[in-house]
Amino acid sequence: MAEQTRKAPRRSTGLILELSSEFAGTMVLILFGCGVVAQVVTGAIDIAPGALGNHDSIAWAWGLGVTLGVYTAARLSGAHINPAVTLSLAIFKGFPWSKVAPYAVAQTAGAFVAALLVRWNYTEALAKADPTHTIKTQGVFSTLPGNGVLPVSQWGALRDQIIGTAILVLLIFAVTDLLNTPPGANLAPFIIGLIVVAIGMAWGADAGYAINPARDFGPRLASYFTGYGGAWRDQYGDIYFWVPIVGPLIGGPVGAAFYKIFVGRLIPMAGAPEVGRTPEPEAEA
Repeated sequence: MAEQTRKAPRRSTGLILELSSEFAGTMVLILFGCGVVAQVVTGAIDIAPGALGNHDSIAWAWGLGVTLGVYTAARLSGAHINPAVTLSLAIFKGFPWSKVAPYAVAQTAGAFVAALLVRWNYTEALAKADPTHTIKTQGVFSTLPGNGVLPVSQWGALRDQIIGTAILVLLIFAVTDLLNTPPGANLAPFIIGLIVVAIGMAWGADAGYAINPARDFGPRLASYFTGYGGAWRDQYGDIYFWVPIVGPLIGGPVGAAFYKIFVGRLIPMAGAPEVGRTPEPEAEA
């Protein structure tokens, strides 16, 4: 039997394949992320706090969502699944600037579609928990300062988003740098997922650790179209949707710059002798 080969895509369709991949990868991320929040929030209201999960289960599901989203999209697009990552790669890694906006649109569209699926699937539970679809369950889809309960201002939330995304991108650059010590056996997506789990557990109180403009804006838009009229505002009634967009877009490049200045540029190129180590003896002929 003749071996079957897959034709290489034409260059004109290459970007379409990449955008399709980013759409799918981000959709997988949000299916697990918004899905777990919907389960925890509706369960806490309808049954009892913690009955269907808690903060830790939310952090783990978001992290696993990132892992699975990266595995979904990695081959075709590099699995950015986050406009802040795409922007940082364009600034520091030579990613084409012409692809930055299309990637961001595809990522946001994937998040939007996934949030619509979560909204549809949890229709009955959300209606029972919050019949008028208020800020009480808005957190299923998008973030709020202080998670809607702590006394955190918009500027405090912006600060949090800058720092949290800087941590995320710094560590993504670290674990994907081939000159550093990257994870072997295709484990980088799993490690990146663990990074998100850690950020959720350590940096989740002030602004819900969106750390991804597409993750927040896509589901926020989906919630607005499906009955959440206050989706653009926070618990104080102020316009808030810009914070989880602007904060990550600032924080991502900050984290990338930190890694490049303090670590990346100092790593010797392959084959160069490392400081403090005796060169390996040459093999005998």
